[in-house]
Amino acid sequence: MTEKKPLLSVAEALDFLLAAVRPLTAIETIPTLAANGRVLANAQTSLLHVPPMDNTQMDGYAVRAADCASGQARLWVAQRIAAGQLGQTLAAGTAARIFTGATMPPGADAVVMQEQCQADGEYVTIQHAPQPGEWIRRQGEDIAAGATILPAGTRLRAQELGLAASVGLASLPVVRQPRVAVFFTGDELTMPGEALKPGAIYNSNRFTLTGLLQDLGCIVTDYGIVPDNLEATRATLRLAAQEHDLIITSGGVSVGEEDHIKPAVEAEGRLNLWQIAVKPGKPLAFGEVGPAFFLGLPGNPVSSFVTFLLFVRPFILRLQGVAEVAPQAYQVRADFDWSKPDRRNEFLRARLNAQGGLDLFPNQSSAVLTSTVWGDGLIDLAPAQVIRAGQMVRFLPFSSLMA
Repeated sequence: MTEKKPLLSVAEALDFLLAAVRPLTAIETIPTLAANGRVLANAQTSLLHVPPMDNTQMDGYAVRAADCASGQARLWVAQRIAAGQLGQTLAAGTAARIFTGATMPPGADAVVMQEQCQADGEYVTIQHAPQPGEWIRRQGEDIAAGATILPAGTRLRAQELGLAASVGLASLPVVRQPRVAVFFTGDELTMPGEALKPGAIYNSNRFTLTGLLQDLGCIVTDYGIVPDNLEATRATLRLAAQEHDLIITSGGVSVGEEDHIKPAVEAEGRLNLWQIAVKPGKPLAFGEVGPAFFLGLPGNPVSSFVTFLLFVRPFILRLQGVAEVAPQAYQVRADFDWSKPDRRNEFLRARLNAQGGLDLFPNQSSAVLTSTVWGDGLIDLAPAQVIRAGQMVRFLPFSSLMA
């Protein structure tokens, strides 16, 4: 009798995957406006100070603080400075009308907001005794010239693009997009829009996985539904391996007579087939076909979705050179009881409620895709654990698992 191998933990499987990654090295330079979602190939530094000059944070009056010590100083308004204009040196006993973002005139060392001033023709009464530096943004306060603003491996979001633009970077060097091939096995699968034959189901995984890959910045080639036989599976693997960095399949990674992924990958390359202590999920295949990596996911829709988030997402991010691939986790109060401990690491679909706690989707089956739409994220529950209402649990929001 063959002894069963112990199940791998989620951490063990993920460590193995990440250690096997060969990061992409090709770099392309693209306009900053087109870089959203891409991964920065080289660190970026600023060639200028931000702000470039001392400027005002408020609409008001630029003054010499010493002239306003009385708290009721009446000053002649000698100049008006709008954003984008340069003022003249501020003479003692005068003020400059100034607007938010405008450069401070030489000689001025404070700004008094207009709400604390009373204008009177060519004069203004400063009804406040400012301290030197009040309401002034100093040169280089945000960014000093020569400072690194974005390290290599940064996954660029809207705020990173804005930061790059703020120092004048019109283009950015980014890692080329991963090329990922996907196909799906199972003669029972039918595409939406087609009539369902007896025993058939619609292929939801095709849509879920393609969307997840596109969100990660991948160029996706969809080979569709492959017939449930060994030769068709091998032929598709050979084709997909020619021009892709990664091949992903859904279904057929068990060891049944109709599960052809395992023998096909073993015939065309090499394969590790793991049983992982994870629920939903369990079977996960990893290997290589020619120059391409291979990842085979379970066929059940929630199992496929969860294992993608736990294993495929970090693998693809590391492939692009992202160093920190762990999702942000939070301790959140459970507002339910869970008295069904499992020997596997469970990932329960849950939703935040108005009281700041978590509600649990009532049906945690791996076939219930509605739980992924209803939920805000996953509760990471260690093996053999129960949950009591009021207990703090580790929560992984979809916003961090899908970013």
